[in-house]
Amino acid sequence: MKDSSISILLVEDDDVDAMNVKRAFKKVNINNPLHVAGNGIEALRMLRGEGVEPITPTPKIILLDINMPRMNGIEFLKELRADPELKAASVVVLTTSNEERDKVAAYDFNVAGYILKPVDPQKFIEAVTALEVYWNLIELP
Repeated sequence: MKDSSISILLVEDDDVDAMNVKRAFKKVNINNPLHVAGNGIEALRMLRGEGVEPITPTPKIILLDINMPRMNGIEFLKELRADPELKAASVVVLTTSNEERDKVAAYDFNVAGYILKPVDPQKFIEAVTALEVYWNLIELP
């Protein structure tokens, strides 16, 4: 990404998937700070600085899984969009859920995209490369 000062928050409960994202970022030279939260509740605490040091600067990009314990991705989106300080974040869903209801619900909360996690490592890298191209083309608030 052009602006390496923009931090990214990955909300992902699966350690293997989180490692795959980190590995793909490294392969395509995305050097932005990457913060990882294991579920929606943890992510909101990190963003708001509730009981933890807040992420500074606040991430403008959030990669979000849908299927997570405690607070799933849709519940997280509802909270995020209701928070005046956080609602402008650009969210891309990166999930294994191919359920139409999840896609509709995510887009109802203005996600920038909905990407099914590829199983093949090379396809995963291609998906992250597509995200980087997208981020380089848009103007983030």
